[in-house]
Formats: sequence, structure tokens, C-alpha cells
Amino acid sequence: MSIDPGTGRPGGEPPGDTETSGARPRGPLRRGGFQPRAILAVAVAWLLLWDRISWGNIVNGLLIGLVVTLAFPLPSIEFAGRIRPLRTGWLIFRFFTDLVAASIQVLRLAFSHKQPRNAVIEVPLRSRSDFYLTITAELNALVPGSVVLDARRSTSTLYLHLLDIGRPGAIEAGRAHVYRVEERVVRALGSDQEIADLERRKHEDEGA
Repeated sequence: MSIDPGTGRPGGEPPGDTETSGARPRGPLRRGGFQPRAILAVAVAWLLLWDRISWGNIVNGLLIGLVVTLAFPLPSIEFAGRIRPLRTGWLIFRFFTDLVAASIQVLRLAFSHKQPRNAVIEVPLRSRSDFYLTITAELNALVPGSVVLDARRSTSTLYLHLLDIGRPGAIEAGRAHVYRVEERVVRALGSDQEIADLERRKHEDEGA
């Protein structure tokens, strides 16, 4: 197992879930009651598991979403931004280009005879929103070659498993990719203040 030079920790052993000085205060973690948006999200995920859309699948998805949200009430996530169509289009376009590039890389690795070296890296995000944390994690998890192992809400930190880090600068490139995805997400969906905060933290990190 490789060592993540950014943290000095062995890959695959994320630290405990402890609060830090940069952690944001948390309100109630869960809420009950009827959650229509969560139900709709579960229903959409259910439809994606099938090869066709039918009334039966739609009804089943909504029922499953209702049961899941009642049995496991989801935490409330605040969204103070706004959707920017051009930035959102660029976010989607870059996701598909990353998807194609990563698929080619994994395919090439599958036909090679070398034993790939893997690592687990820690990436503390610059935004402090659970909403952007979730989207950034999903977009990275959907790209072949990287797997999100854990996410710490208290510190907005992602832990990812990277495939084939034998080439020079691979770990730094993996961490930089996560930051680029996060930046595109915030610029597409964030408020002016959230974008400004992201830029400030970005300059602080680059100047450190």
C-alpha cells in the first residue's frame, strides 16, 4: 500500500471522524416527515437500474422512495446558490470528457502486463457545503479509476482510492482533478459569495 505524501498516512486508513478548528457547526443531523425531493431522487435512481421506463417502474420507485425516506430520514442540505446554464453545461461536458479519458486509461491498463500501484488520498475540499461535497464526490466516483471511500461532513474531506499511481506526479494530479471538479461545481451552482470564498481559499492554498 502506498503512502499519501499529502498526509503522511498509509493509504486505505482514513483518520477518525474528529472535529477540527476548520469544521463548521452542525445543526440537527436528521429530519423526519414527508420529503418529496428525496423521494423523487430515489425514484430516479430506481429507474436508472432498469432498461426501460414504465408506469410500474415509476410507481415502484416512488413507493420505494417513500419507504426509504420514512425509515431513514435524510439530513437537510442547504442550497443558497443558483444554476448558471453555461457553467452547468461546461460541468456536464467536462464530466463526459473525463469519463471517456479515464475509460481509455483503465482499458489500456487492463491490457498491460504491469502491476499497478494504488493509493488512498485525502482531499480537504475548499467549499464548506454538504451539497457541493455530495456532487463532487458523485462526479469523481462515476469516473473509472477513482473510488470515493469515505466523506467527512465535519471537515468537507473526501478520501479516494486511485488506480495506477506509479507514474510521477500521479497523486498530485489526482488531488488536483478533485479540486477542478469541485471548482466547476461551485461555479455552476454556487452563489456569488460561495464562489468568492472558493477563490479565496484557492489562493490561500496556492500561496501556502
